[in-house]
Amino acid sequence: MAIRRLSTNSQHWLKARCMQQLRRFSSDLFAPTDTFTARHLGPLPHDVEEMCKVIGVKDLAELMEQAIPASVRREQPMELPDGEKIGESDALALLKEMLSKNIIAKNYIGMGYHASHVPGPIMRNLLENPGWYTAYTPYQAEISQGRLESLVNFQTLVCELTGMEVANASLLDEGTAAAEAMAMFARAVNSKSKNQFFISDSVHPQSIDCLKTRAKYFGMELVIGDHATTDFASMDKLCGALVQYPDTRGRLVNFDGIADALHKNGAYLIAAADPLSLVLAKPPSSFGADCVVGSMQRFGVPMWFGGPSAAYLATSKKQVRRMPGRIIGESLDRLGRPAYRLTLQTREQHIRLDKATSNVCTAQVLLANMAGMYAVYHRKSGLVRIAKKVHGLAQLFAKSAGQAGVAVGSGAFFDTVTIETSKSASAVAEELSKQKMNLRVLDDKTLAASFDETHSEADVAALVKALTAAGCGGGSAPTIEVNGELPAAFARSGPFLEQKIFNSISSETELMRYLHTLQKKDLALDTSMISLGSCTMKLNSVSSLAPCSWPEVANMHPFAPASQTQGYRDMLNSLEKYLISVTGFDACSLQPTSGASGEYAGLLVIKKFQEANGQGHRDVCIIPRSAHGTNPASAAMCGMEIKWIEDSRGMDLEEFKKLCAEYKDRLSCLMVTYPSTRAFFEDNIQEICQTVHDFGGQVYMDGANMNAQLGLTSPGIIGADVCHLNLHKTFSIPHGGGGPGLGPICVKEHLAKHLPGHVVVNPSTAGADPAGAVSAAPWGQAGIACIPWMFCTMLGKQGVLDSGRYSILNANYMKSRLTSHYSVYPTNKNDKCAHEFILDISDIKKKTGLAEEDIAKRLQDYGFHAPTMSWPVPHSLMVEPTESEDKAELDRFCDAMIAIRKEIAKVESGEWPAEDNPLKNAPHTQEEVCATEWKHPYSREEAAFPAPWLLQRGKFWPTVARVDNSLGDRKLKLRLEE
Repeated sequence: MAIRRLSTNSQHWLKARCMQQLRRFSSDLFAPTDTFTARHLGPLPHDVEEMCKVIGVKDLAELMEQAIPASVRREQPMELPDGEKIGESDALALLKEMLSKNIIAKNYIGMGYHASHVPGPIMRNLLENPGWYTAYTPYQAEISQGRLESLVNFQTLVCELTGMEVANASLLDEGTAAAEAMAMFARAVNSKSKNQFFISDSVHPQSIDCLKTRAKYFGMELVIGDHATTDFASMDKLCGALVQYPDTRGRLVNFDGIADALHKNGAYLIAAADPLSLVLAKPPSSFGADCVVGSMQRFGVPMWFGGPSAAYLATSKKQVRRMPGRIIGESLDRLGRPAYRLTLQTREQHIRLDKATSNVCTAQVLLANMAGMYAVYHRKSGLVRIAKKVHGLAQLFAKSAGQAGVAVGSGAFFDTVTIETSKSASAVAEELSKQKMNLRVLDDKTLAASFDETHSEADVAALVKALTAAGCGGGSAPTIEVNGELPAAFARSGPFLEQKIFNSISSETELMRYLHTLQKKDLALDTSMISLGSCTMKLNSVSSLAPCSWPEVANMHPFAPASQTQGYRDMLNSLEKYLISVTGFDACSLQPTSGASGEYAGLLVIKKFQEANGQGHRDVCIIPRSAHGTNPASAAMCGMEIKWIEDSRGMDLEEFKKLCAEYKDRLSCLMVTYPSTRAFFEDNIQEICQTVHDFGGQVYMDGANMNAQLGLTSPGIIGADVCHLNLHKTFSIPHGGGGPGLGPICVKEHLAKHLPGHVVVNPSTAGADPAGAVSAAPWGQAGIACIPWMFCTMLGKQGVLDSGRYSILNANYMKSRLTSHYSVYPTNKNDKCAHEFILDISDIKKKTGLAEEDIAKRLQDYGFHAPTMSWPVPHSLMVEPTESEDKAELDRFCDAMIAIRKEIAKVESGEWPAEDNPLKNAPHTQEEVCATEWKHPYSREEAAFPAPWLLQRGKFWPTVARVDNSLGDRKLKLRLEE
């Protein structure tokens, strides 16, 4: 079959534009002065020489030879631009020219995607602020209190709107959130006897698409039909049902009877709800919903051609331990002060593996914070005004259109009005799209118009005029009062959003200060390096991020006509081509919205391929013990049986062959990370992959450690069939404090025809026999795809290669500096690690009682975020410096770790008590250090200023002392009450 790559026209255009840039600079004198590589890589040339000496190699080339097996080294250069000839401004100009092909229209499509006004203070002080977007998931609660507080605001907002008791801190999109809710209630019942799930045919089609994908291997039979005529009382095999409120046609429906019938049979009701409608409409709790899901996108988050935006899931307290996603709760710190933390983490996949509630890891924290701040900024009164305006515009349209003779639908609605036409609905929509007005086509004779806060009375008048000119007539004027009020049967009553945070900030000055106050509580890359192993906290450059705020990127509806989105499609196709070259594969899908979503998509493609070839019975997935927790969780979602293999010293090839032979008739795939999560390149990886193929299986490569492969080797070279890429790691999308991410998959030719498709708009990469949609949007989180595009274009083939080389250099340099102070987990036969390394703390724990957590908390006093704790080896710290940190910062971190080792020695010798020392009491807050009383056997200076740079560069103060984790799990407080 033909592999879909960048279109010929797009290839010629990009090549021509790049050649124009090259011809401009015929000599070094006139070459660009703003090339990116030197700005991205930390060490300078003379630093590299010194670092190689410390490592014990003569140069970078020798280090690569010792770190990477010769059998997998890449010889062919990547097909990327020449970054030495394209400056940052040139790359921005290229992208601007490409995206200028997009046509920004007035969108009335709806379907869960709406234009909104992003408040300027939130745009500047949150979305575009590195203090917010470069932070990591708040595992270290003491240095994450700002965004944790903001996420509690978000959870509270969702609970208040939906009427539910608890909400999580965001999910990926509405469609997959609905699928997660289905799975949650399947776990709550006996899914063997209750193996059916009902979906109203009035649910958004993209959500139904996601549910179909999830149900197939979940063992769930879907029943899709008209909820109004379904006899739920007789359906005793249902575990639950999903309805849309308002529904996909815009209608408000009372679901009281459905909830009652379901509950009598021990089943549950899920409502997918538009949060802005809930400002005016009765909450789903009022008609008996047990769970509410939806998207908070229209709360001040751009459409971004489908994402990212924050989905939500809210439910009752009794379901909280089954909930997917992360939850923020309140506990107390060591000093008895209130402090926020990630709650109930034992539900998550990195602990429960294949028994986890979900494979969800990365969520949408940055966008959840934006949505929460939108409510803070507008206050309750402002949200009511916006909701009334939107509903009023829909009322005005229905009345004006009816008066003009356009036939409009009847019944209660919020923001969406249906239009009946005797002409072809598609023809009418196409005619209006030429006037930059986009309507939704519901069927051959029905259109829908959905309104949002960016629309005006003039827009309504123009739309009515266009419809009448298009020949939409035959209707009569409805009796509608334009007052912004819902019918009494659906109008909300009673107090909600009474919390102070949603009613106190009225000026931009106060919002700016509130955002800055929260920001100061968090340690992000704007403070110091974040050396989290397997997380790749590299530079997120301004030039890469800037296009995300361009109107032609931010204001595009994912279901807009193809004629309006050519710029986006060209950029996405170009990025796919880049990723295909980097991986050595043949095709790519950008639809997966996170790394875990990419894992799921890749396994679905494998399953589909095997089914298509009469091998659908293959259901065994082999996974090394060191794997990321999302691996077994994703495999379990695909109905696979996990077989573990020990790899503490690398996979034993003979043992592996025996395992493959034992399950030769059932072997579906191997999930493997390369380089290994044990932090080195395995020598026999090609033989491992070939063994899987010999026994009829496929090889899935987890791309979490792709940063060490860039231009040096590739998934294609090692023998993998499919991999996902974490573009929020390797390709510089910021982590956002816990999302967004982007997890595309790349595949070999034989798997390409099974790449994900979409029910509304089929992406060009969709296979002829697709595995199923894994995202509500055709291209997933397309709005942030410009970041990796800029990363690849600005760095070019040499810069991307050097990113991989410098990541390995920095890790080996730090490892060499720390080897004489800590036990380092064994690496390869040359004693060289990949882009990260593991410190073994078990001996320290045995001798002193001090654990890796104590070192992690003590690093906060030195101004650093901790490395990854206790994974993949118990009682360990995994350090990944990335290529973006300079030698001075690497040295500061190493000096801090060496100083902490000396502090440990004082505990070991008895100079400091085992239970009262700077490590056990870390981190130290400003309040404690400045208090009148000080009873510790070490000084205040030793507690808070243990290193000279803390005075020279400024002290970062954790705002709470060590947080009590067990208390927070025992006494759940997950929302604001006042």
